[in-house]
Amino acid sequence: MSIFGKMKVVGCALCLAGVLGGAAVAQEEALPAGKYTLDPYHSTLVFSVSHLGFSDYVMSFDRFEAELELDPADPGQAALNVTVDPASLDVPRPPEGFLEELMGESWLNTGAHPEIGFVSTGIEMTGGESATVTGDLTLLGVTKPVTLEVTFNGGYAGHPMDPNARIGFSAEGAFNRSDFGMGYGIPAPGTTMGVGDEVTVRIETEFTGPAMEEKKD
Repeated sequence: MSIFGKMKVVGCALCLAGVLGGAAVAQEEALPAGKYTLDPYHSTLVFSVSHLGFSDYVMSFDRFEAELELDPADPGQAALNVTVDPASLDVPRPPEGFLEELMGESWLNTGAHPEIGFVSTGIEMTGGESATVTGDLTLLGVTKPVTLEVTFNGGYAGHPMDPNARIGFSAEGAFNRSDFGMGYGIPAPGTTMGVGDEVTVRIETEFTGPAMEEKKD
């Protein structure tokens, strides 16, 4: 390797060390209280239902927004508000006409109900980095309570390359779609011939928060 090649490798190593060192320092700083907004580029909303009892059919929504009011010193008082665009449904390899059917009156009925909403109503800390979040889910104009099991994956108060606070969560939950008036295709009792009633939801998300304060001498 030429001397220029060696210098390039050393330079990259020093740059990486600086980034990692900055991240380590940032993680040690306390997260600021305030409004945290969903980072749509690092968030996924996936759900699944049983198909004939043979497999779980997995779909996702591509457009959703969320705001989180958070005081890290008192996370049990946090407030979460989520809106989902049901017309952004993403189905892997849908048969011809299938997406249009799912948007219709028997399923998501996006013409009459262009938004799905979730508003938290209570947060119970179940561990140092876990919580049960209860909230009101509004689907097809019906509002019912739904519970999510949430894990806090970490965060930082800011970083030289990412000056805003950042936090990450994983969440899982389930509900019956028939509770919201979506009963089409549910198997008859004692059979699995159809599409299951239970909807399982999995969320991976990051939020960005207040910008880090500048250091004072």
